Order: sequence, then structure tokens, then C-alpha cells
Amino acid sequence: MELEFLGTGAGVPAKHRTVSSIALKLLDERNAVWLFDCGEGTQMQILKSNLRPRKIEKIFITHLHGDHIFGLPGLLSSRSFQGGDEKLEIYGPKGIEEYIKTSLRISKTRLAYPIEYIEIADNQVIFDDGQFKVEVKKLDHGIESYGYRITEADHAGELQVDKLQSLGIMPGPIYGQIKKGELVTLPNGQVINGADFVGQAHKGRIITILGDTRFHANSIELAKNADVLVHESTFNKKESKLAKAYFHSTTHQAAQVAKQAQAKQLILTHISSRYMNSDLTQLAEEAREIFPNTLVAKDLWSFTIPLEKGNDSNEIKG
Repeated sequence: MELEFLGTGAGVPAKHRTVSSIALKLLDERNAVWLFDCGEGTQMQILKSNLRPRKIEKIFITHLHGDHIFGLPGLLSSRSFQGGDEKLEIYGPKGIEEYIKTSLRISKTRLAYPIEYIEIADNQVIFDDGQFKVEVKKLDHGIESYGYRITEADHAGELQVDKLQSLGIMPGPIYGQIKKGELVTLPNGQVINGADFVGQAHKGRIITILGDTRFHANSIELAKNADVLVHESTFNKKESKLAKAYFHSTTHQAAQVAKQAQAKQLILTHISSRYMNSDLTQLAEEAREIFPNTLVAKDLWSFTIPLEKGNDSNEIKG
């Protein structure tokens, strides 16, 4: 499981930063990619990555401001030309279906695949297939804006093959019974409890990706005990009045959400174009005054979220 930040800017594109789009790469888990927001230039950023549009099975839109949706018509069209023929699900606030259908109709764009639109509302579970659950809550941005909480189901413990083979139990259908934790009678009449030969389960990961927002209690609820919280940070710590006026957050406010939610990792994004990449260290340091485990995303930067297995640690790329 990996987050790839295609665009990390706020409002308008800049030479050094494009606008909002995040890919949650679930290639090992379900051979798919989930996209969160799709600002202008997203498909150009995808061309610079190893992502394939046909792998995108779901797109989650946080809100309908242009820096989060203006890349959709182009990406949806390109997906047709690049071998994408399977259904695409698009989640977003009321109006997302009208926006996309109008764009495609006026441009006379025909897609090679169907789109299912799921318009979201406050405090919903919008997807749950037993492997992943996605919940949404409304934030505070002046326009309808939502945060997403993605919860992975726990992973069953690994079968302790060495322990079984030390008892002379060789691979075969019996391993499936043991893996299920059943009582199993061996050919010699011995009865074993399968649960004694299965390791500890691994807790599923939690990723929280928030739309644009002021400091809000729902942000904390969505981020509770998250492995990773992705939070906007449009303003620095000294600009709280501006943040409130424009319905955005500061570095300190994002850090306060992470601290109160007891998240493990905070990643700041949605950085104003007035900040250069050389300013990112200062923004990170401001947030770390409250929440030490903070990073600031840059375009085409990736963050790997491994399952907790002993001493595994997060891996950063880019």
C-alpha cells in the first residue's frame, strides 16, 4: 500500500507544484489504484509516474472547487484511449455527476467504459467489500467538503509451516483446514488445533485523506488512530486569521488534529503557490512543534504504508 502525491498545490498550478491529486496504490492488495481528487494537470503527472489510468478503479472527490476537479474530463477521456474498459466508480458531493456528464457531452467525448456515480453525504459508509471500508464526514470549507477514512480489514496470521513440518505434517489440503483454525485429525489419529499453528493477525491499516477545511472535530474523528493522516496546510502557523477567513488550515491546526486523533503519521499537502520548495522544511518544523511525526509532501513523492510486522518501518520514496 502506497500513497503517491501527484499534485500538492493549493488553488492554482505553480511552476514548482501542481494542484491536488493523490493516488492510493493498492496493487498488492487488489491490483488497483484509488485516486483522491483530480486537479488540473493530473494526467500529465501520471505520465511522469508508473501509474496506469486503466488501473484506476475508483475516484474520490473531496469537493467541487476547480483545483480538485478540473483534471477529470481529460483523465477520463485518456483512460479510454489507454486500454481502460472496466467500470469506474466516482464518489463525490452532489453535483459531481452533472459536472462530468456536462463536460463529456459538450466535448462530445465517448468513453469505452461505464461510470457509476455515487454522490455522498455526511457521516456515511460509502464502500465496504470486506477488504476495505470507506467512511466520509463533512468538513468546514464554505462549500461541501468531505474527508475520507479508509480502513483495511485485519490480515489473518501466517501459517507456521516450519512448526507443522517439524511434526511431519507436509503441505496439502490439510493446510487449508489448519489455516482456518479448525480441529484437525492427523492420519495417525492425533488431533491438533489449527489455531495453535497460525501466527498473530496483523491489524489492517487506516488512511485518512481530508478535503480542504478549517480545524474541525470531524477531522479528528476521521483520523482517529490512523496510520497516516493527509491534511491540508494552506497557511503557516502565523496566518490563522487568513486560514479562518478562507476556510483553510495552518500547519499548527493540522498538527493539532493529528495529535488529538493519535495518528501515527501526518503528511501536509495543499501548499500555497507562494511557498517555494525551499520553504517546506519550515512548514514541517512548524507542525513538528505540536506533532513531531510530520512530513510535507512534494509532487511525485511517495510514502509506503507497510503492515505492522515487528520492526517494519515506513518507507519514503522520491
